[in-house]
Amino acid sequence: MLTAALLILPPLAGAFLSGKPLSQYLSLQPSTLYVEHPPFSWPVFILLTLLILACILPFLYRLVRMQDKPAPQLFSFPWWGWLGIALLALSWSLAWVKIDTQSDWQRYTFTPLWLGYILLINALGIRRNGSCLMREQPGKFLLLFPASTLFWWFFEYLNHFVHNWYYLGPPVSPLTRILTASLSFSTVLPAVLSTAYWMATFHRMRRAYTHYWAFKIPYPRVLAAIGLTISTLSLFALGAWPDSFYPLVWVSPLIVLLSLQVLAGKRTVFSSLQKGDWRPFCLPALASLQCGFFWELWNYGGTSPWKYNIPFVDRFHLFEMPLLGYAGYFPFGLECILVASLLGINVLTAPASSPKKHNPLQ
Repeated sequence: MLTAALLILPPLAGAFLSGKPLSQYLSLQPSTLYVEHPPFSWPVFILLTLLILACILPFLYRLVRMQDKPAPQLFSFPWWGWLGIALLALSWSLAWVKIDTQSDWQRYTFTPLWLGYILLINALGIRRNGSCLMREQPGKFLLLFPASTLFWWFFEYLNHFVHNWYYLGPPVSPLTRILTASLSFSTVLPAVLSTAYWMATFHRMRRAYTHYWAFKIPYPRVLAAIGLTISTLSLFALGAWPDSFYPLVWVSPLIVLLSLQVLAGKRTVFSSLQKGDWRPFCLPALASLQCGFFWELWNYGGTSPWKYNIPFVDRFHLFEMPLLGYAGYFPFGLECILVASLLGINVLTAPASSPKKHNPLQ
């Protein structure tokens, strides 16, 4: 309850104290409104570009310079992997085909398309390592789908304040929109976490980030208290001044959750950073970026796409997304792995298994 209050109430308080009506933020519908934002700004674009590069280049450089081993012995590709390929190809074709009809059936292709991706990425894990997230933890893997729906609805709630993306398509009933959106949102966590598991089967990934920079936090609870205060205030600012603080949509919830865990005396999924193991930090971020690329690619040619409307940096698009917008996928991946760990779905712990079916993240 405390977590929910700290994530939901501060933006509402910021909007209320700035004189905005609260009813527009309590809708259960995905945003379909276009809101005017400040125009493109070169100084803001350059400043954010330098900040993003300073954050990600050390990790990318470490990955690129690391030597890889020869390809490992491969396992058999499972039959359901071919089913995933077929489902993905069929859904992709149906989503992009141009048909002169008033039917809106193409809006339903998003969920089977991503189910195909999820099957395929897990099958690739089997092919490389003999294991995958779907097979190792089937019950918890299924739990990711309803959890993912709630998880992304929270970001839709935050988007009511910043209006950074909005949805197009033929009008449908409110109930239909909620149900179809919920089905689409259910694929987010399974896709990102399955991709992170698959990425960890590559020796280069393990070697680059297992023995990296180790650091100790001298006063973790003091730092957590400061982080909780700042992140709560930043969520307040998100409601009051959305055009200035919109990037915090992807950062503040992560800091709130981590701070609460540390203050409660619990070990977080990122505690291994103190020993130089950066895999829980880097792999979900890269997995989210990979999924983000395909989200934007498959959205670009769809008949019911979402569009972006981002202050100050809305230029140099890759598909519909402004180039700098892809940086948001890095912290989003960390939120995915953190939420999974809060649900007891620890992607980074190997179960007891045979040598040919070990967890690649162990």
